[in-house]
Amino acid sequence: MRMKLMKYDINRYPVKQMVALPLALLIVSLLFLGFNTMMTGMPVDPGIDFAGGVAVTIAMTGDSPEDIQANFADYPLKSIGEGVSGGYYLVFENMPDDRFLELSSLIDERYPESKIDQIGETFGKTLQKQAMWALLFSFAGMAVVVFAVFRSFVPSMAVVLSALSDIAITAAVMDVAGIALSLGTTAALLMLIGYSVDSDILMTSRVLKRKGRFDEKMQGAFRTGFTMTSTTLSAVVMMFIVSWIGQIDIIRDISIVLLIGLIIDLMNTWLLNAGILKWYAGEEKR
Repeated sequence: MRMKLMKYDINRYPVKQMVALPLALLIVSLLFLGFNTMMTGMPVDPGIDFAGGVAVTIAMTGDSPEDIQANFADYPLKSIGEGVSGGYYLVFENMPDDRFLELSSLIDERYPESKIDQIGETFGKTLQKQAMWALLFSFAGMAVVVFAVFRSFVPSMAVVLSALSDIAITAAVMDVAGIALSLGTTAALLMLIGYSVDSDILMTSRVLKRKGRFDEKMQGAFRTGFTMTSTTLSAVVMMFIVSWIGQIDIIRDISIVLLIGLIIDLMNTWLLNAGILKWYAGEEKR
């Protein structure tokens, strides 16, 4: 029974059917992210780390979210999140210094045990640029290493395309789901690049560097790769549960992005990358 569940038949579908869904999602995601960039200057809605603003941590209070919304109706309150032990985590958009001082006075008056953090817009944009450069350099470095390892254009291109698809589709899903781009979610995207390349290189190496029938090599790679991904998914699910119970927002956001990315990576590895390798293996035999 276990072997049947792990069955992966590379010959079941033609190459065009295998790559159609991943490529369609990639194109839609790139168009979506490009439109967001033109409209807002960022592919994904930036969080307070990158956009700047005011973060307020309110200790335990009997006020409801509606009460808090009413209390700060005159200020640009962006979101109300749950804090630790019945408290709240408020995010305000950037505001002039005089308005910030008024807000601070109101918070001190109504919620004296609160913590107020302000991130300037200029500092946020600096972090924004650094995060974008980090993602670009990581992706470029990964591409160079992949081409150096395989020294063949089509297999290397398949790995790079699969990694690009993982990041693009995950970023688009983040924006649709309302998950802001923060330092934590940027770190998750960087981790996703590494994991994507790891799973794709595993499959590509098994197929290109081992002897035997193509479908048997692919089946062996699938058993190993699926086991690795299942183990990682289980660990990330536990990380999400613990962070959700403990109300650790940054860990929760990282785990959500990783969960989305790992599921998407399964599709891109075993449909997109595998489909391209299947086409490549067929072309080599001609």
